[in-house]
Amino acid sequence: MDDHAFRTEGLVKRFGRTTALAGVDLHARHGTVLGVLGPNGAGKTTAIRVLATLTGFDAGTARVGGLDVVRDADRVRRLIGLTGQYATLDEELTGLGNLVLIGRLLDLRKPDAVRRAKELLDRFGLEDAARRPVATYSGGMRRRLDLAASLVGRPRVVFLDEPSVGLDPGRREDLWRVVRELTADGASVLLTTQYLEEADALADSIAVIDHGRVIAHGTPSELKRIVGGQAIAARPRDPHRLGDAARILTAVSGHGAERTSTHELVVPVDDDRSLFEVARRFEEQGIALAEFSLRLPGLDEVFLALTGGDNGASDRGAPTDTATARSRA
Repeated sequence: MDDHAFRTEGLVKRFGRTTALAGVDLHARHGTVLGVLGPNGAGKTTAIRVLATLTGFDAGTARVGGLDVVRDADRVRRLIGLTGQYATLDEELTGLGNLVLIGRLLDLRKPDAVRRAKELLDRFGLEDAARRPVATYSGGMRRRLDLAASLVGRPRVVFLDEPSVGLDPGRREDLWRVVRELTADGASVLLTTQYLEEADALADSIAVIDHGRVIAHGTPSELKRIVGGQAIAARPRDPHRLGDAARILTAVSGHGAERTSTHELVVPVDDDRSLFEVARRFEEQGIALAEFSLRLPGLDEVFLALTGGDNGASDRGAPTDTATARSRA
């Protein structure tokens, strides 16, 4: 049995003179979430369409559940669920009708299709609108119904292409809960997103794509270390001790402490050991702390460092592992 829920190797896809994928390697083990980040036009959606058997490719391999997406396309479709960037629903049917129709197309008996539809409508907070035509749904409701539709067949691999678009923060949290439930049940998820906190919250590993290439891959913590920049943040309980705290931070780190808010100081450090030395000196000087932590950079900083901060700044020949990406950043 293949250890990976899905895998691409050297995947190439061209549209005329435009190369959408230029040798992409993606993979995720069973029961995990792979987050795929990248600027608009980087190739994220194209990779999903290849894995979902919706488009062909020019070179490389793509497998889902150990099955080749070309030779075994029909069997692959039985394993997967897909939510694209735009809802694909029959607006004349009710929410219930849409999900029952999909269930019947997946060969569920009608009672089973109805039961599964009602279960999903409840799961996504749409039970009160179940018998209303989709044409009357708001954008967020349509998005939730589209997500529900991708889960009717209890897929083992789920492709979510920017699923949070159009969802308010509360509903986004609901989506995160559903994704966690899916992986807890053994399903695997490929998630593309423009919300970096979403990838940070959900992804077991992250691939960053730019100009059709994977320019970095690793866990969220590994990617955060690419840009370096660990920092100690300290907020003395007594604001009058800010000067004393700043002198200690500067002495230990060798860098000037920056005041980022009225009562908080932040200073970059080279390693974790500095945290303990700062804590020891604070205790010696009797400086009580309201907050004290060692911070890694956020994924937004990683993203900007890797892609150059726009849709076309990265190097087409960029490296594909965290060690070499670190030297680039």
